[in-house]
Amino acid sequence: MTDTATVTDALALDSEAQDLLFREARTANAFTDEPVTDEQLEAIYELVKFGPTSMNIQPLRVVLVRSDEARERLLPLMSEGNRAKTATAPVVAILAADVDFHDELPRTFPHFEGARDLFAGNEDARRDTALLNSGLQIGYAIVGIRAAGLAAGPMTGFDADAVSKEFFPDGRHQALVVVNIGRPAENAWFDRLPRLPYDEVVAAV
Repeated sequence: MTDTATVTDALALDSEAQDLLFREARTANAFTDEPVTDEQLEAIYELVKFGPTSMNIQPLRVVLVRSDEARERLLPLMSEGNRAKTATAPVVAILAADVDFHDELPRTFPHFEGARDLFAGNEDARRDTALLNSGLQIGYAIVGIRAAGLAAGPMTGFDADAVSKEFFPDGRHQALVVVNIGRPAENAWFDRLPRLPYDEVVAAV
């Protein structure tokens, strides 16, 4: 078993940043009523937008649920066990994949003039690419929320097709994760669950 101090010292981030982003961070299940500001949310995006995606496609799209009216539309579509925490989180983000990301490639991948055409005629490949890369961006987003000193409560327990239709009515987006965001309340976490060790996950060839 590797000594924790040795691992910590091998990283460029100081130990406090490592704890903030990973070791001490948990999925929050309860939040205080302290508001999350627009400035915080924009700062999170401005940080995590630099995470890499295939051909810089950046397919993640976000709807921030703030109003009572929007929350009332969302809550019935959440799994029963997720409704109470979604009802009380200061802000809720719906993270979705844009399957028409290729339309932005002339801006996001401008040095390759044929980039858009590679995807234009193959919606299955486009959807697969959008889902994979949106998943990457969701991971960046969770770390970014933690970097802002906030807690994230990502959930997949909801009716994804219904949420997609309700909040992305153009039919070109697939909701993937709903994330509650805010300051963690007292007893916001479950106990830390075990993680698989390095030597069971990593093989060198």
